[in-house]
Amino acid sequence: MCTVFACPVHIRMSADNPSVDAVLDAEGLRCPEPLLLARNRLRAMAKGQVLHIVATDPSTTRDFHNLCRFMGHKLVEERTTNARLEFWIEKG
Repeated sequence: MCTVFACPVHIRMSADNPSVDAVLDAEGLRCPEPLLLARNRLRAMAKGQVLHIVATDPSTTRDFHNLCRFMGHKLVEERTTNARLEFWIEKG
């Protein structure tokens, strides 16, 4: 549970994909929550680690592209399936 925003956010390590170091479930959250949570999680990670983010807010596409550009991270991959958006960001 995210105490800062009082929202259901789960961060867990991914055992099924060794190239992913952490997963952020931001489904159902609205801007700016997914961006702020991803930024804080990336701060706690080591350079080269990958964060997999799952979101549903369409503005996250713009937000995560800008986050990577401004903070020196690499957007490794992104997928859109129906309303579900997935991003893989490597910390720079």
